[in-house]
Amino acid sequence: MKPEPSAPLSRHRPAGAILSLSLLLLAGCVSSRVPPAIGEAPEKPVSISQVQKAPDRFLERRVRWGGTILAVRNRQQTTEIELLSRPLDARGQPRGKAPGTGRFLALLSGFADPAEYPEKRLLTITGRLKRLETRPIGEYPYPYPVVTVEQSHLWPRPTPSEPPYFYPSPWYHHWPWHYYPWHPWYW
Repeated sequence: MKPEPSAPLSRHRPAGAILSLSLLLLAGCVSSRVPPAIGEAPEKPVSISQVQKAPDRFLERRVRWGGTILAVRNRQQTTEIELLSRPLDARGQPRGKAPGTGRFLALLSGFADPAEYPEKRLLTITGRLKRLETRPIGEYPYPYPVVTVEQSHLWPRPTPSEPPYFYPSPWYHHWPWHYYPWHPWYW
């Protein structure tokens, strides 16, 4: 007995590919959701230098700061995260390549595993300014603003992108940014 011919699979592949791609993009959007407290800028932003100059004026003020994690220290009741502050973009994400604007300490209640807050990762917090605490950086006494964290967001690591390929050759002048693995030159 001869099997009946089935419908060609090629008719269904584009729809399946589009559906898969759509679901993948949707999952990416959902996983990178920023909490509202982090994404909304405060009405009257306060900088670290303002707090260092007049700490009594800003005590108990709500702040939204972010930056690069320098160190994580667990204390008896809290976890202390030392950050190098960086300017925030519209979503509240620290601009990782921007110059630092000062250091501050973020206090999380309870224990936080330092492996979950690795050094050099970007973190944004909102909370209330509690005090100014002087600690040494080397031999220099540095005034750290201390913030009790109400909300925090650890930003995902950026995905590395490959640098563009450039081959300054007269034969590739019309497509200088492409890699040609099929060309005998590269064998």
